[in-house]
Amino acid sequence: QVRLVESGGGLVQAGGSLRLSCAASVNIFSFSAMGWYRQAPGKQRDMVATVTSGGSINYADSVKGRFTISRDTATNTVYLQMNSLKPEDTAVYYCNAFGRWSKENYWGQGTQVTVSS
Repeated sequence: QVRLVESGGGLVQAGGSLRLSCAASVNIFSFSAMGWYRQAPGKQRDMVATVTSGGSINYADSVKGRFTISRDTATNTVYLQMNSLKPEDTAVYYCNAFGRWSKENYWGQGTQVTVSS
């Protein structure tokens, strides 16, 4: 059974940093891609950053130059380093993984990030 467990959210002042972690219960090469999405109140869930099994990375324009996605294959963990945080980054952040063979979309439970001005 695939589980994705996020951690690292919290309350931070504008300009601060947070690092989110997503620990997978299976080898992350079971996924063709992993990533982070976020959803603010009353808004749709949007892509923040993704990384493919081949290492290709994609960022939303709004976070380019501030956020960095990375992965640790030894611990089956994907990270999102968030620097220069802005109030508009406030949202629930979700870890996502797409099964290489199952073709299923997996989601974590979400972690709240709140940036105060």
